[in-house]
Amino acid sequence: DKSPAALLIASHAFGKEVAARVAVLTESGIITDAVDVAADATATQLVFGGSTTVHSQVSQGTPIITVRPNSIDADVSAASPAIENATAAISDVAKKATISSSQPPVKGGRPELTEANIVVSGGRGTDGNFTAVEAFADLLGAAVGASRAATDAGWYPHSHQVGQTGKTVSPQLYVACGISGAIQHRAGMQTSKTIVVVNKDPEAPLFDIADFGVIGDLFNVLPQATAAVAAKKG
Repeated sequence: DKSPAALLIASHAFGKEVAARVAVLTESGIITDAVDVAADATATQLVFGGSTTVHSQVSQGTPIITVRPNSIDADVSAASPAIENATAAISDVAKKATISSSQPPVKGGRPELTEANIVVSGGRGTDGNFTAVEAFADLLGAAVGASRAATDAGWYPHSHQVGQTGKTVSPQLYVACGISGAIQHRAGMQTSKTIVVVNKDPEAPLFDIADFGVIGDLFNVLPQATAAVAAKKG
């Protein structure tokens, strides 16, 4: 009975599944992994490893659009919208489906990677030692990420991989430590609002998209940064 201009859903695994099911049931078009949505429901997406931006519109039904977490800043509205409760009828067929068991994901003390406001990631430059990366992340209240090189080497769990074949993040602050910046990694983090790169190789490609860059060994830089932030916090 409702005709919304668009339906926006968070672009994570569960959100994409819900969006796909809604699109099929309503015979509507779907767009996934949008990084921006205009007032006319035109969605902006990154393609080809993040090297190209495209604008898409749904041509049938209500636009169903999944939006990457933290990619859009919500504007505070002064309006006081009326809240209307809606009920959804459940068919007899749907009632026959039952959940026999479930296993919730194990959560640690850090924020979830795709929803964190700050992400500190380590790469090949850590040589498998993420102690400095984790200490800095914990001080900032950040999530910990890793490059594919680090996860493939078994240095960090694959669930923390940032990149084209891992998770896409768009935090307010992304700190890349010892990550050269292959295009696959850039595809998963280049929409971050502020990017800080720490690498002893001045030719590391990730410096090309950095807002701030530190040329130095992460094992020297991060302890100093951690101490400085801790002193500032008091």
